[in-house]
Amino acid sequence: MSTMVKRPGAALGTIAARGLLVALMFVTLLPFITMFSAALAPSGTYPPGLQWPADPQWGNFIEAFEAAKLDRLLLSSITIVAGVVPVSILIGTMAGFGLAKLAPRGSQFVYLLFVIGLTLPLEVVIIPLYYEVQWLGLLNTKFAIILPLIGLFMPFSIYWMRAHFVNVPAEMSEAAEIDGASVWQQFWYIQVPLARPAILSLAILQFLWTWNSFLLPLVLVETPLERTMAGALGAFQGQWGTNIPLLCAGSLLILAPTIILFLLFQKQFVAALLQGAVKG
Repeated sequence: MSTMVKRPGAALGTIAARGLLVALMFVTLLPFITMFSAALAPSGTYPPGLQWPADPQWGNFIEAFEAAKLDRLLLSSITIVAGVVPVSILIGTMAGFGLAKLAPRGSQFVYLLFVIGLTLPLEVVIIPLYYEVQWLGLLNTKFAIILPLIGLFMPFSIYWMRAHFVNVPAEMSEAAEIDGASVWQQFWYIQVPLARPAILSLAILQFLWTWNSFLLPLVLVETPLERTMAGALGAFQGQWGTNIPLLCAGSLLILAPTIILFLLFQKQFVAALLQGAVKG
């Protein structure tokens, strides 16, 4: 019977890797811990830094919620997310399937155009986008946020879904075709169920991007209560910028849904990323 002896170098490497992860986790969480301690300081004061207050003011979160009217902002954000994510996922999945499996003439050129679209920052298109939305008469409406976000998400959505469908064995589609399944049936009953991890991870990303969208709502929507929660943070900061505890409390409330969502679906998200890494 042979026994396995761990080398000292391997053990030191494991300890170093874990120490690095702990250090990175601490650096990542430190700003949130500082904000949380500052949010519990007495309203109107200037917190000294990372210091737990002697008398935590938990009511600051309630005051910030009411002052920023986060209930209405929450409804507005949910409406915008509901208008952006399902439509973007549906179009991106269908287009990714078409480019990967159907491969019509010119599909490589079309795919290249979408890849080029990944390189365009929002700041480059925000001005022409403003005049286009103005011409459509959609300024200061939720459609001024929903429609542009769907278009802006298309390059990544198609790139993401095409990368998944390319790695699905062609034999599955061929077997379904022999059994008499149409392209539409292959897509809905074979390809989409196999693509659930990729679709779920893409939905999580798009939710985070939509929820945290700041510049687009700020430019295209004048009424703060018609924006996303992150987009309304600028107006809240302008009103309560000198009240650091309330500002920190409001920021944490805005961040809370995205953190909760990631904690709930982190296993599925990581599984989809690993699946793509293994296939690639």
